[in-house]
Amino acid sequence: MIFFILEKTSTVSTVIENLRYTAAHQWAAVESNNIAAVGITDFAQEALGDVVFVEFPKIGQVVTKDQACAVVESVKSASDVYAPVSGTIVKINTAVQESLQSVNSEPYKAWLFKIKLTEPEQLETLLSALSYQALTDQESN
Repeated sequence: MIFFILEKTSTVSTVIENLRYTAAHQWAAVESNNIAAVGITDFAQEALGDVVFVEFPKIGQVVTKDQACAVVESVKSASDVYAPVSGTIVKINTAVQESLQSVNSEPYKAWLFKIKLTEPEQLETLLSALSYQALTDQESN
């Protein structure tokens, strides 16, 4: 698993209360019908720097929890994006393809893909906003 390490700075990463998070700095927003939108966190985009390319998973691809299924490349590095839960990829965000800077400017609106959950109970294994904030605070020090 690849973890983002951010150099200690005076900036504070934004964490959104109603999302679930992974220790690998992805977020999941659960929608209706057991579908979750997935993106990278503010902390991750700060660590990466300017995003220059996103490799999306294929629609219909079956993924398992913690499986690398996408790649975000920046001026600094390339990082895998992991499925926070198991399921089937049902949509990719084509708007991100057309406006890569949205991953940096609006990381919680610039979801990368949507997963139809096959094991919704896996959401309970993800971090709450409070737990994720504690993780990023620790990694920033």
